[in-house]
Amino acid sequence: MINWNEIDTILLDMDGTLLDLHFDNFFWQELIPIKYAKKHRLSLAQAQQFLKPLFKRYEGTLNWYCLDFWSQKLDLDIFGLKNEIADKIAIRPHTHTFLEQLNQSERRIILVTNAHHHSLNLKMEKTQLLRFFHHVISSHSIGLPKENPLFWTKLKQIEPFDNEHTLLIDDSLNVLDSAKNHGIKYLLSINKPDSHKAKRTITTYESVTDLDELTPLR
Repeated sequence: MINWNEIDTILLDMDGTLLDLHFDNFFWQELIPIKYAKKHRLSLAQAQQFLKPLFKRYEGTLNWYCLDFWSQKLDLDIFGLKNEIADKIAIRPHTHTFLEQLNQSERRIILVTNAHHHSLNLKMEKTQLLRFFHHVISSHSIGLPKENPLFWTKLKQIEPFDNEHTLLIDDSLNVLDSAKNHGIKYLLSINKPDSHKAKRTITTYESVTDLDELTPLR
């Protein structure tokens, strides 16, 4: 699937790639409607009816990933609520083994995430994965989400990489499209980012269910 001899830099997404996306899906799709309904004295159905188009409006923008933005927009302590369910943060199967093998291969390993700094720090503290990366970069530091092709140009100014020798692994097809438009050669998707949801059929990119399908590395 991948000619590892061609790869010297690996850009890794966090949520849905290294971590189970169930935490985030549960948070936004289940917990937040309940908390919003209670806070604003609405039925759950009314809260869901209000939130669904609101979330859709900001999807793929930097605000969608910004906890401060949503705390203000919804009048909820978003970071505090994430802390309350931090026990649901989980590493996807075989992530540790994959990262250990990457480190042994002497390739440069960069975590590139849309997660807000508060969420990123919480998840790194909970999972203890920070030690595996040469550099950790949030799109909030760059000022653009990964869905924007200009993100990769700005990323290159911080962390230089060669498009022809770089692999991006990300569960978001929109992010992969953006990276493809920038010219990154090797792109791989995750077809089951949420352990509680069915495997997705992905036709536009090579995909794996678990990261052990990429090992052993050479």
